[in-house]
Amino acid sequence: MAYKVFIDGEAGTTGLQIRDRLIGRDDITLVSVDPERRKEAAARTEAFAEADVAILCLPDDAAIEAVELAKPHGTRIIDASTAHRIAADWAFGFAEMTAGQRAAIASAQYVSNPGCYSTGAIALLAPLVAVGLVAADAGITINAISGYTGGGKALIKEYEDGTAPDAFVYGLEHKHKHIPEIVHHAGLADKPVFIPSVGKFAQGMIVQIPLHLPAGQAAADYEGALKAHYDGQTFMRLVDPASIGPRVDPQRLNGSNVMELSVHPSDEGNRLVLLATLDNLGKGASGAAVQNLNIMLGTEEGAGL
Repeated sequence: MAYKVFIDGEAGTTGLQIRDRLIGRDDITLVSVDPERRKEAAARTEAFAEADVAILCLPDDAAIEAVELAKPHGTRIIDASTAHRIAADWAFGFAEMTAGQRAAIASAQYVSNPGCYSTGAIALLAPLVAVGLVAADAGITINAISGYTGGGKALIKEYEDGTAPDAFVYGLEHKHKHIPEIVHHAGLADKPVFIPSVGKFAQGMIVQIPLHLPAGQAAADYEGALKAHYDGQTFMRLVDPASIGPRVDPQRLNGSNVMELSVHPSDEGNRLVLLATLDNLGKGASGAAVQNLNIMLGTEEGAGL
């Protein structure tokens, strides 16, 4: 039996990446809309009616509208937009986040795909907050760098045209759209200071969280908590800092659905930096969507990844 999947917004960066991961699978049949009709509600409604699962690669308002179009047909939804990431009736699509998250995704009608930056931040923070190593009300700072594909078509065009700078920092108004999901799913009581940046490379990402350690804590405590939380997970790895060297390349996991976490302590032992390295278009977007799709369909979780 082949499951029918409709990618609403398949012409965008994330949609194209998802399509590439699904196109050769014999257990998936892709439902498509004629390109000339892709913005027509009637055509999209027909596609939702035919599909078992629809993956939304749309702006927030369009994703909300798409859910309403699909609702009468009982279509299961994976939404890659920001619109539903903290909604109570949506499962958050980060299977490794908690012990019960994979089961929640498997049984869900609606799954919200995490943001790329927030995937890394939550992966680092949620296990540490859960065991009390990081206080929920701690003053957290998150710095990150991403490839320019995370900025969508407009930013991609700037870089392809050569009009964008080699690198830039943004989010300085403290209103980045990933902050609410980081707070909610990491279990934080306060908003972090989150300052992302973009570099002159297409894809790849590093999320960095610097911490001052309270008396009685050591880097080994953080390594132990992360290792215990992610032990046995296919796509999550805790790696030795020595294995990745003093210069960490944000592009080193490109093309994979793997996220690597590492703990980098100071010589004095009272400070450390937590790193999450991932492909912003893999585990940070389309790879995560395909992983969630596989979980929802009950197929092999790594299929197409």
